[in-house]
Amino acid sequence: MGLFKDYVNQTRKPEGFLGKMMVNGMNGGHAKMADWGMSHLKTIGPGQIVDIGCGGGRNAGELLKKYSRAHVTAIDYSDVSVSKASVYNADAIKNGRCEVMQGDVSALNLPEEKYDLATAFETIYFWPGLKECFAQVAKVLKPGGIFMIVNESDGTDETSLKFEKIIEGMKCHTVEDIEEALKSAGFSEVKSDHHNNKPWITVIARK
Repeated sequence: MGLFKDYVNQTRKPEGFLGKMMVNGMNGGHAKMADWGMSHLKTIGPGQIVDIGCGGGRNAGELLKKYSRAHVTAIDYSDVSVSKASVYNADAIKNGRCEVMQGDVSALNLPEEKYDLATAFETIYFWPGLKECFAQVAKVLKPGGIFMIVNESDGTDETSLKFEKIIEGMKCHTVEDIEEALKSAGFSEVKSDHHNNKPWITVIARK
C-alpha cells in the first residue's frame, strides 16, 4: 500500500522516478477521455491555445493536430511534466508552433487576453481554489475566448472518491461546483456534458 500511495500521489506534481512513470502513464491512460472532451470543440478555430496542467504533453500534441494553424502553449507545475511534454512535442517546438513552460495556475505568468482557447484535462482536482484559478484563466483569454475542462470524475463516482482520500490535495468537483466557480470567476456562458456510461465530464465556458 505504501508504494502504491507514493505512486498515485505523483498525480498532483510528478517528481523523480515515480513521477516519470506517472507522466508516461498519463499520455496513454487518459487518451480516450481527452479525445472525447476535444470532440466537443466543433465550431471554433483558435489561433492561440494554452493547455494548463499539460502532463506528458499528449493533449497539447492532439490540439496541434486538430488546429493545424494554431500555436499551443503548454504549462505544468512539474519539472518532470515539462521535460516529458517538451520531448513529446519536440518537432512542433522546433517549428515554432509550441512552447512548453513551467507555471502555476494560481498565478499565471502569461500575457493577458492573448488566448482564444484554454484547456484543462484531468487537472483541476489539484487547483488551489477553483474561483481564483478560473479567474486567472479568464485573465489570459481574449474576450469571447473558450475555456474547456475535461475530467474523468464527475465528483460523485466511487473510484475517484476513494483516490481523493489517499492523494494529497485532491478534490473531486461536481459539475455544479465547477459551473458555479466559472460564473463567479467571470465566465458568461457555461455548458456541460456527461458521458453516456462513464463519469467523464466536459465543461465549456465562454469569457
